[in-house]
Amino acid sequence: MASGIKGKTILITGGASGIGRATALAFAREGAKVFIATARSLAAAEQTVTEITALGGEAAFCQCDVSSEASVEAMLIRVVEIFGRVDFAFNNAGVGADGVTLPFLPLSELPEADFDCVIDTNLKGVFLCLKHEIRQMRAQGGGVIVNTSSTSAGHVMPGFGAYPAAKAGINVLTKLAAIENRDAGIRANVVAPGPTKGTGMSDRLLSAMKPGEGPPVHLMGSTEQVAAVVVWLCSEEASFVNGNIISVDGGLDIA
Repeated sequence: MASGIKGKTILITGGASGIGRATALAFAREGAKVFIATARSLAAAEQTVTEITALGGEAAFCQCDVSSEASVEAMLIRVVEIFGRVDFAFNNAGVGADGVTLPFLPLSELPEADFDCVIDTNLKGVFLCLKHEIRQMRAQGGGVIVNTSSTSAGHVMPGFGAYPAAKAGINVLTKLAAIENRDAGIRANVVAPGPTKGTGMSDRLLSAMKPGEGPPVHLMGSTEQVAAVVVWLCSEEASFVNGNIISVDGGLDIA
């Protein structure tokens, strides 16, 4: 069991599937109260909440468009109405080019709408969540924030458009949040997964690749492995970890 998790409340954006869902279940097993936010996957969010409550846990969900400040503000109001506070926040909602939902295109051919979609969800969305989570955590005397970035933030990947730029921006925003709020009892860190089985984006990418094109199978992570790191970052065991980027990629990204 991780110290300092039981009885606390975690807010998870993008919590209906993939890494978000695995993290919701991991925190529930630690005895946390779980609040899931999702833009579209309402049925999946409800299913995850039902699974947690069936195990004796406490959980709720709401619809939230993280690119809208009004929607993010309403999300924070709702979670506080239900659970009283936000001890932990996992800003995990994100989108990216995968050849299905968004095409792989060079910058010279990238539609403005596709660029905006990625930046608005991945980068602006994290900014808006940070803004309102920090206000709530300052008011209540502290908290822990974890943002989902990616090992791709350190690479130029042709055709991926705004995705690596957005993830690099998340890394910088997180460090800024950490240094601005450390005296207020708020920690902020990044979890940066590599290719991860069980996420929609990775699964669609792999299905589009030819045999041998993807990463070695033994260097494909699981959603549960990423979730375990998020739990640790929120725990008392990580109480002196602040402003850091934690890669979860099995060493795939080692230069």
